[in-house]
Amino acid sequence: MSSFWNIWVWVLTLGSIVGCFILLRWCLKNFAGVEEGESMGHSFDGIEELNNQLPKWWSTFFLLTIIWAFGYLALYGLGNWTGILGWKSSNQGILNIAESKAKTLEYLKKDSGVLVQYDREIVQADAKYGPIFDAYAARSIEDLSTDAEALKVGQRLFIQNCSQCHGSDARGTTGFPNLADKDWLYGGSPEKIKETIMHGRKAVGMMAWAGAIGGEQGVKEVAAYVISLSGRSVNADLAKAGKAKFGLCAGCHGSDGQGSLALGLPMGAPNLSDNTWLYGGSQRAIEESIRNGRAGVMPPWKAILGEEKVHVISAYIYSLSQD
Repeated sequence: MSSFWNIWVWVLTLGSIVGCFILLRWCLKNFAGVEEGESMGHSFDGIEELNNQLPKWWSTFFLLTIIWAFGYLALYGLGNWTGILGWKSSNQGILNIAESKAKTLEYLKKDSGVLVQYDREIVQADAKYGPIFDAYAARSIEDLSTDAEALKVGQRLFIQNCSQCHGSDARGTTGFPNLADKDWLYGGSPEKIKETIMHGRKAVGMMAWAGAIGGEQGVKEVAAYVISLSGRSVNADLAKAGKAKFGLCAGCHGSDGQGSLALGLPMGAPNLSDNTWLYGGSQRAIEESIRNGRAGVMPPWKAILGEEKVHVISAYIYSLSQD
């Protein structure tokens, strides 16, 4: 952290501890003018106030906590200072996964003499759970998809790493696919699901078509035709004009709009005839897609989770689409 924030942390922390000590000393002083245990001269409803000081056991333990606080800071540090033990909660200044792994290896070699809590927990977790994930990885995704315990593990990993985009129930949201149905952009086989998670997906991208199909009028016409493919009612004249222009879209979506998978080309062009929409199925949303184009990206997870964990997540996702 910067020098300013380092000083800020030191002042607040040490100021609070010293302030507690001063407050304790002040509360232990006898300001009543009478001996301890004697009457203060106040009584109400038969209850007399006595000059009772703070209990010795309480004030002693309070003082011990202050001493313990200084000892803790000396061992584990404060601000930019790592303390006598050289302990850190995590590696600071890490910019990418490769740097993080390099720092972890450095910790394992014990060359730095620095105790990094995060690295210690990673090492301990790998030692404890590594054999479990290795055993899961030796089984097929189809087999794991029927194993209740494996699915619980896969669900936890999914919630931790995938739910931010796809939702905790894996049903997605605008721009992020629903993983619990049978509609897939790149294929829903166990192998394709694992491939998607391992290496990510970067859509070829749908270009903006407004200029190529005649401006706003062309957008409305093609949108009307696309909507009609899923059996919805549209203006017949607009749909007829849009069908003539849909030939420009057929290269990716197919002549009947059934998507690139139906053509044997897993390039991510969705099926337009099933009324399942990634960016929204309203007329306005479809016109927006045609007018300005769409391009989605999913990051690869192999380097982050490792193939063994990806294998278990793949089994969980595959199981969702089999119900």
